[in-house]
Amino acid sequence: MRITKFGHACVRIEQDGQALVLDPGSFTEPEAVDGVGAVLVTHEHPDHLDVDRLRRVEVPVLAGEGVAQALRDQAPDVAERVQVVRDGDEVAAAGLRVTVHGEEHALIHQDIPRIVNTGFCVEDAVFHPGDSFTAPPHPVPVLLVPVHAPWMRLAEAVDFARAHASGQVVAVHDGLLNDNGLTVTGRVMGGLLEASGQEFRRVAPGDDL
Repeated sequence: MRITKFGHACVRIEQDGQALVLDPGSFTEPEAVDGVGAVLVTHEHPDHLDVDRLRRVEVPVLAGEGVAQALRDQAPDVAERVQVVRDGDEVAAAGLRVTVHGEEHALIHQDIPRIVNTGFCVEDAVFHPGDSFTAPPHPVPVLLVPVHAPWMRLAEAVDFARAHASGQVVAVHDGLLNDNGLTVTGRVMGGLLEASGQEFRRVAPGDDL
């Protein structure tokens, strides 16, 4: 399996000649979607969902009802390709096995309504929680962990990683951090996870794990 990190929250997964991409949003390099057989979107916030990127490829889009409704409003042509998935579903995406987990975006503030957030586990090996700390079905070899967002504290990310990673912990949701922020976040998370026997990695956009 080849796993490539792209900008912010986007990851591309390839196996046996098949490829899918998760969360190619507005901070993601457009070419992240080129050649994929499916796009998975955790929720409709623009840093995870970008219509122009979805229009680069004529492939199925797997997402929750919130994304489906947003695309019906913004891009009916893309909405026609949406396959709505829900917590507990198991589906095939670009020939890869995907299970679906979670229902709610993490709380940003009590004054901001919560939206649907859909976590995806690919081939029982890679888990993307979207904007949440929804647990995967079991500890996974590659756990994608948000490291910076208005809805989280770094302590939560560390505890999430300790509980649910059986292998590598890979930073995502880092597109709003400058070099100083990336360095400090990596030092703190890396030190805490190393102390508990886990490996933390921050992968530059376009690089493979």
